[in-house]
Amino acid sequence: QVQLVESGGGLVQPGESLGLSCAASGILFSIYPMMWYRQAPGKEREMVAAIAPGGSTNYGNPGQGRFTISRDNAKNTVSLQMNNLRPEDTAVYYCFARLAGTTGYWGQGTQVTVSS
Repeated sequence: QVQLVESGGGLVQPGESLGLSCAASGILFSIYPMMWYRQAPGKEREMVAAIAPGGSTNYGNPGQGRFTISRDNAKNTVSLQMNNLRPEDTAVYYCFARLAGTTGYWGQGTQVTVSS
């Protein structure tokens, strides 16, 4: 059974940092591209960051310059460090293990709220 479990969400003030983590089980983690998506209320889900099995990274518009994705293949985890958070970063953040194209496995999501 494949499981992706996100953790680390919460309430932070604008300008603060937050780290998310996703623990994977039931898959050969090291061969999967891993991604973070987010979805804000009333908006479509959008890609935040991606990391290839070898460690190369790619960022969507939300993640450019402020977010850093990393992975630990030995621990089957992928992380997202988010700095200088803004109210518009408020969303549910999802971990995604990509099989091919847009198919893969999703986590249940973790809420991030940025508010003063």
